[in-house]
Amino acid sequence: MTAHWNGFHSTLAPHIEQYLRVKRAMGCKFANEDRQLRLLDRFLDEQGIDGLEAIDPGCLQAFLASRQRTNPRSYNTLLGHVRGLFDWIVSQQILSASPLQAKAQPQTARRLPFLFSPETIRQLLALSKALEDNPRAPRRGATDEMIFALLAGLGLRVGEVARLQWGDVDLEREVLEIRNTKFGKDRLVPFGPKLADRLRGYLDRRQAQGDACTGSSFLFSWNGHTPISTNSIRNTFRDDLLPQLALEVPPGVFGPHVHGLRHSFAVRTLLNWYRQGLTPADRLHYLSTILGHVNPASTAVYLTMSNALLEAANQRFEAFAPVLTEEVAP
Repeated sequence: MTAHWNGFHSTLAPHIEQYLRVKRAMGCKFANEDRQLRLLDRFLDEQGIDGLEAIDPGCLQAFLASRQRTNPRSYNTLLGHVRGLFDWIVSQQILSASPLQAKAQPQTARRLPFLFSPETIRQLLALSKALEDNPRAPRRGATDEMIFALLAGLGLRVGEVARLQWGDVDLEREVLEIRNTKFGKDRLVPFGPKLADRLRGYLDRRQAQGDACTGSSFLFSWNGHTPISTNSIRNTFRDDLLPQLALEVPPGVFGPHVHGLRHSFAVRTLLNWYRQGLTPADRLHYLSTILGHVNPASTAVYLTMSNALLEAANQRFEAFAPVLTEEVAP
């Protein structure tokens, strides 16, 4: 086996590390690529692959098959990350040709995301609060309730919530500072009085238990030193909360998952604008800023047309219809 390179162990370790370092020097965070390439690294290490020449098409096909990704989009994402690595290795003349010969899987029409209703979100928070402690997760109920309140109430990414520190919380101005986001930018996200009350209550409980709640101390940590992992949040949702919700998934809709809370926030915000008589197109840049998108085009991906949203849009159109009819009447 090779020496360890920043957590990589296989014969590819130095090349993966250099590849990531080059990409990050160009301004790419490459966090997802890092995670995916660690899977490849671990597979090669476990298989005892001890030289680049042993990494052939069959070896890489076996790795891809080992991941058991039934979703073509997920499979193709993993394939793309592996292809990017080997294309770079070839460009550096470390290999004369890429051993990766696997083809992308055809993707059918993308299914719509599951949208969580306000009532379902209230149930989710109640179930989170009722979760029992375990040796690895003290104060689990209060912690998970606050986590899912932020995810559902502000449309934050799971990683953004996991990294929050107490210094990022301004309870006087009622804003969160979201730092080092997906696109390497910081942003301020305002929150309302109900979420402020939740945060104050969570802060009071933590302080009463003697926890550090200032500066760089993490809002969510099981051991008091490191932030809660994104996998812990996703696993809690999938394994402990989702089965209790017993949600009915409509045809053509992707099953409920944590990221769906972000979709739901975006659609709910647009729906509220319609109901308030506002023009959503004039305010879309506000939503983009809150979600941390570079431009409104990225935000549009989240705006799934729900029945409620379609009804609100129709009502808005009907309000202008008499005026339009008068204008075109002979």
